[in-house]
Amino acid sequence: MVNQGSGPEPGRVRQLWHLLEPLHAVLYYAPEVFEEAAALGYPVEERWPSYFPYRAAPLGAVGAESVASAFYSFSPRMVAEHIDHAWKIADPAALLRARARGIDRSYRAIFGARADSSELAEAAALARRAAEAADTAGRPLAAATAALDWPEAPHLQLWHAATLLREHRGDGHIAALLVAGLDPVESLVSFAAIGAASVQRFESRGWSPQEWAAARARLAARGLVDAEGTATDAGRELRRAVEDDTDRLAVAPWRALTAQEIDRLVELLGEFWVAVLSSGLLPSETTLGIGKV
Repeated sequence: MVNQGSGPEPGRVRQLWHLLEPLHAVLYYAPEVFEEAAALGYPVEERWPSYFPYRAAPLGAVGAESVASAFYSFSPRMVAEHIDHAWKIADPAALLRARARGIDRSYRAIFGARADSSELAEAAALARRAAEAADTAGRPLAAATAALDWPEAPHLQLWHAATLLREHRGDGHIAALLVAGLDPVESLVSFAAIGAASVQRFESRGWSPQEWAAARARLAARGLVDAEGTATDAGRELRRAVEDDTDRLAVAPWRALTAQEIDRLVELLGEFWVAVLSSGLLPSETTLGIGKV
């Protein structure tokens, strides 16, 4: 178990992630963001050709091996398919500008006049304080995101803060998976085993049926899943430990806010969270297990 010291209760930290994650995830589903990707020359018939370069852009024009390492749970073949030629279409700086334009347009479409509201500006200021306090040592995606300039518009600051905080949490989640001895494909098999999402949903990460079956066999040998791939008590306990460690590793940025300020941020984020979910842009089931873990 990881000990992160004092700060908000882990359950509160997980709630903040649940509220902020949809605000970030607009990047991967909004039509305005796809339009910006298409203008650069990326195929947009499915989301992956723009997903990988959009998310990896803060890292610079790195190769597929570096992206697969940072993203962790995707098949290296899938990463290579999209990253090997991504920077030939547009460089990272152009992608960063395109995603900012796309988020600006999509947020204005989703929030309407509320995109310029004092409530959103207040939420952005609070989220930014937490994001700027994020420790990025050993966290490549968080560090790369933190090195970017902050946008001026409050609604873009809110998206940037949500992005930095979710990448900070994600980097910590990978550390927790490593401590638990779960390799990239095992991390998905073990998550599916507790019902976080369907096996079909996890197939979007690009692993072959043979790789999935081999990972299941390795987990079964450890007593973590049964013959049908359902988690055993030991498997559920291990995944519980991973999620709890992830929460603890995500606490640090929130120490920058008082308990009252965190309460206020939760209150402020509610309407924007509802607006994103009500937009119908995001899938009802994701590989993150939000609402199930």
